[in-house]
Amino acid sequence: MRPAACTMRVAIALAFSAMASALPLPGLGAPFVPRSGAEVLERLPQRGTAAEAALRRQRMRLATAPGDPAIAAEAALRYIELGRATSDPRYFGYAQAVLAPWWEAAEPPLPVLLLRATLLQSSHRFAEAMRDLGALTRADPGNAQAWLTLATVQVVQGEYDAAVRSCGRLSSLANQLASVTCLANARASSGQLAASERLLALALERSPTAPDGANAGLRLWALTLSGELAARRGDAPRAEARLRQALDLAPGDSYLLGAYADLLLDQGRHADVQALLRDHLRIDGLLLRHTIASRAVAPAAASATAELQARFEASARRGEATHQREQARFELHLRHNPPAALELALANWQVQKEPADLRILLEAALAARDSKAARPALAWLRRQGLEDDKVASLARQLEGGLP
Repeated sequence: MRPAACTMRVAIALAFSAMASALPLPGLGAPFVPRSGAEVLERLPQRGTAAEAALRRQRMRLATAPGDPAIAAEAALRYIELGRATSDPRYFGYAQAVLAPWWEAAEPPLPVLLLRATLLQSSHRFAEAMRDLGALTRADPGNAQAWLTLATVQVVQGEYDAAVRSCGRLSSLANQLASVTCLANARASSGQLAASERLLALALERSPTAPDGANAGLRLWALTLSGELAARRGDAPRAEARLRQALDLAPGDSYLLGAYADLLLDQGRHADVQALLRDHLRIDGLLLRHTIASRAVAPAAASATAELQARFEASARRGEATHQREQARFELHLRHNPPAALELALANWQVQKEPADLRILLEAALAARDSKAARPALAWLRRQGLEDDKVASLARQLEGGLP
């Protein structure tokens, strides 16, 4: 998962036709609150996508009944879908604004509760999201979307046993691909990487391949996860094959592009990274990867370092902490400032514990020659049995004494 991580590396695949555990929503800024239900929030192109057309229809319905929680939830869902498709965080602020009448409620309607939890976890407010999801699963234990989102948050926080239990509840409520992908995501980080990858491959073989609705989103999630597991195991050809299959389904998906770019960066294929990402530089994480690749190809060439710095500073001014992993990579690989990278990576580790979070922490500790700072994370790694070739190599260097 990436902020995707993080988050995010997260939405509700069954409801959104998207990848629950693989794709965290972009961080939220302060929501814009309309003065009335009739106020225009955004004028979308008239010749837009099907999602934009559906959103226009939903907004017209909401304008006639702004206090109807079911209609508000549907409108918020449309904003989330559009925000995910465009990687534009404004739409998540609009979604929160639509839910404003119930945002602070102790017991909002269940559809609102689910979307509130989704938006909270997207901004890394995991404790609040877990509170809402706990309430939702108690009130509606047959809600597959709630169990899937709960498992997602639990994996991001490294609570793998709890995530396996949540996926178990999902198994009787959703199709096989959804439940198996959920389970593979949870078990793969607790010493069962190869078995999880085999189980996921079998589920993909047995699932329909027609790109219709939710099934397309689930296949996208499963293929992406399969590629990431192969990469963690060190099988780059298999990882690339899976990720390219996923790109055939969603060539503009920002999380998937980031995962593929990371695989290419690890292989030193910097020109391929530039070609892959050159049309997606509006997204901070993709601009970061493109800049790392560009710097490797032409170290003296002008780069987007200053622009990235400005973007991270703007995020910090908004009080957001959703980009700490990316900012740590920026400090380490572009500004060559290991102490700053380590500070950011340690702060990020307190919030989320995915393989990519652990990797940047160990990379920064090694570059800063500070093995002591990495000890808690290394102890966690030993307890969990997480398997990742790159992480294992870094851990051996830190535990064996700095060169």
